[in-house]
Amino acid sequence: QVQLVESGGGLVQAGGSLRLSCVVSGRYFRTDSGGWFRQAPGKEREFVAAISWGDGSTKYGDSVKGRFTMSRDNAANTLYLQMNSLKPEDTAVYYCTQGSWSAIGYSPDYWGQGTQVTVSS
Repeated sequence: QVQLVESGGGLVQAGGSLRLSCVVSGRYFRTDSGGWFRQAPGKEREFVAAISWGDGSTKYGDSVKGRFTMSRDNAANTLYLQMNSLKPEDTAVYYCTQGSWSAIGYSPDYWGQGTQVTVSS
């Protein structure tokens, strides 16, 4: 079993920045990957970013490319999501995940409880 605990959400003005953190514990492997998803009220869950624990390679959703950066600290078992140039449309609950890469992309297996990010205009 894997546990994920997010932190760092909050209220920020448009154009501002936030950094989300996610501590991962339990049984997982360095061949696995971590990722972030988000869900805004009334909208479907959306892929944000994913990273390989092994080589650090990343993939981003189109709506956040160039603004968000995902990283990981293997020693601390922590995933990060640096969010810059935030827009009101980035407002959502952000979920940290643990999963794996495949030919079709990143697939999450475990989810955190979520952290709210609100961007005011």
